[in-house]
Amino acid sequence: MTCSIARRKGISVLKHDKQPDSSADASYFRKDLLALVPALRAFARFLARNASQADDLVQETILQALAKADQFSQGSNLKAWTFSILRNLFLEQARRSKKEQEVLDHYASRTESLNQPSAPDREAIRDLDHFLWQLSPLLRESLVLIGAQEMTYEEAALICNVSVGTMKTRVSRARTQLLELTQTAAGKA
Repeated sequence: MTCSIARRKGISVLKHDKQPDSSADASYFRKDLLALVPALRAFARFLARNASQADDLVQETILQALAKADQFSQGSNLKAWTFSILRNLFLEQARRSKKEQEVLDHYASRTESLNQPSAPDREAIRDLDHFLWQLSPLLRESLVLIGAQEMTYEEAALICNVSVGTMKTRVSRARTQLLELTQTAAGKA
């Protein structure tokens, strides 16, 4: 079964039939979607209160609507459907932003309560940072996830979309290269 988009009384609706999609029907859907951009933009500006963020919301809404055109139900109102997509995107971004702010506030409060490192400690941290950036991105990422973020090999492997064995190998290589870099630097000093 295939889906096609039909235009009825100025509203795009999705028709299910056994015939291939017509490029004309898809064209009407796109035209109707583009005609909604000013209204979407106004609604996004109302929600976001920021022109740049509103434009990003509208762009993401259009992309999702085009990608999910096959989910547009027959007889549904295209305007209501796209406004729902936009609203859901905005709420998702607001939740994510709130969570990020909570994490940043938590870290800011932690750093204020910590003692400032001594001069030798600051130098060691700078050296470590310098050596870490000399590792390849894959090795650096693996070492930071396991070492600094204190993740398990399984968690890090899941994040990097690799096997646990590959993650262990990357961490081992990163540690070896880091040790070589520090020893080379110590020999030159």
